[in-house]
Amino acid sequence: MVTKGLEMVKCGVVALYFLWLISNRFGFVVSHGDINEVHIPQQFQRTSYHFHPLKNWMNDPNGPMYYKGIYHLFYQHNPNGAVFDSKIVWGHAVSRDLINWAHLNHALEPTHPFDINGCWSGSVSFLHNNKPVILYTGLDSSFQQVQNLAIPSNFSDPFLEIWTKSSHNPIIVPPNGVERHRFRDPTTAWPGPDGGWRIAIGGQTSYGGAAMLYGSEDFVHWYQSRFPLYSSRDSGNWECPDFYPVKLNGSNGVDFLNGSRVGVVKYVMKASLNSHDYYTLGSYVPEKEKFTSDSGDGFDLRGTNLGLRYDYGKFYASKTFYDSSQKRRILWGWVNESDSREDNIKKGWAGLQVIPRKIWLSKTGRQLIQWPVKEVEKLRTNHFSLYNKELRGRSTMKVLGGSASQVDTEVSFEFPYLEEAERVDTRWFDLDPQLLCSKRDASVNGRVGPFGLLVLASNDLSEHTAIFFHVLKAHNRYVVLMCSDQSRSSFREGVDKTTYGAFVDIDPRHEKISLRTLVDRSIVESFGAKGKTCITSRVYPTLAVDDDARLYAFNNGTQSVVISSLKVWKMSNAQIV
Repeated sequence: MVTKGLEMVKCGVVALYFLWLISNRFGFVVSHGDINEVHIPQQFQRTSYHFHPLKNWMNDPNGPMYYKGIYHLFYQHNPNGAVFDSKIVWGHAVSRDLINWAHLNHALEPTHPFDINGCWSGSVSFLHNNKPVILYTGLDSSFQQVQNLAIPSNFSDPFLEIWTKSSHNPIIVPPNGVERHRFRDPTTAWPGPDGGWRIAIGGQTSYGGAAMLYGSEDFVHWYQSRFPLYSSRDSGNWECPDFYPVKLNGSNGVDFLNGSRVGVVKYVMKASLNSHDYYTLGSYVPEKEKFTSDSGDGFDLRGTNLGLRYDYGKFYASKTFYDSSQKRRILWGWVNESDSREDNIKKGWAGLQVIPRKIWLSKTGRQLIQWPVKEVEKLRTNHFSLYNKELRGRSTMKVLGGSASQVDTEVSFEFPYLEEAERVDTRWFDLDPQLLCSKRDASVNGRVGPFGLLVLASNDLSEHTAIFFHVLKAHNRYVVLMCSDQSRSSFREGVDKTTYGAFVDIDPRHEKISLRTLVDRSIVESFGAKGKTCITSRVYPTLAVDDDARLYAFNNGTQSVVISSLKVWKMSNAQIV
């Protein structure tokens, strides 16, 4: 009882300090512990519950972690403008719930010869005594990419506001055979069988794009392993690698330090390349320091089957961390703008992070599942639902007549006429699904599809973003195509309106097709089949804004589909200050 009481006091002190910090740093009063009373003026199409900088440029998420009751997110930030600049800093924000955030002073800024031209991406690792440290890439005085170490000045501070750079920096320099501008983004460290540490660093080697493996006994002096942890000859330069275990059974996360045993887990090897985040699943033998992909070819991008991706839309440079408080692994990802450099300068900000996602291995073991963290549901208001509604062929149904600029929608579909699905040649499925979605967009009249949602839609539907499915039949199997069609998302010129697409690993004969979509003014995050396929889009409507944004369900197929359930919540604003 005494221990429990002390823990309650400790939590209360941290909470009060969090409110004091926000109040003093940002100049407003928080009453009754209610952070929702804070008001940030809304800018044109600025998101309301996705993480963003208060102003200027943001890209990669760095070093997310949970420490002493506080979530931390570091991120690449240009404090001097809304465009990328190589002389980047580490922005820093803290949260109690992963949704409401307070920005702190920069954690890392260019100050020394080893990082004077920029503090680039990296990771946080916890040493054996549960003390966090940062490994990051510095762009040194000769514009060479080197790896550096930073340590908190006060480990007892839950906000970790001040970081001290190691006197040993740089602790790793580019090895022979690696170009000095292609050696960056160290991963979170994991323990080796010798009691030391291992990290991977992205780049391009004689083996191709690679996660170069390094070891250390003291986290200061590092040696390079003879072979990369993993490489792919034709994949190009690797950025932002990530390597971590996932449980074979269940959705709980696992960390290297809490049970990543052979036979209990698979391992994920992820690389950011060609503007996408690819991953492969496989096995890792620590004694041999070797990761082996289940698929054999891993990130081989020469063929038309481009492999597994976290997200098939606008999503890059992602980073995961193990959340010990909830026993889950959480994924962050950067979403760039789709308008121009001039637009970014005009509005004074650029870059978002997706809603953090819980991530785990599917029951089949063939792919990862992603789902928005449960905390985002605290923003839900004004629930609307309907059930068992037939959506006839070539029809559209208004779901919300009021504002739908910020909504969370969950819908599932059934198919009374599934056998009527179009028959196609099996070679058709060797094509890039994004190309297929572009050719067979939401306006096409198929049989079982396209059907789905029209979000950020104007009253006359002249402007909308369509997230939809199309069921097709090849021999004795059904194939489900998921698309995000942005071709009519905006009347603005100079905006990227790429249509995205992916196949969904689902058999519609035995299960419904579900779709969850988070809409936040200028971003649309969609999760097909309970998180098996994810597509994120950036859109900039000109008519469907604020109170003039609508939500529709539609079916452009000739065959009816049934909405077995549809639930919509309007979303209130998060506090990001």
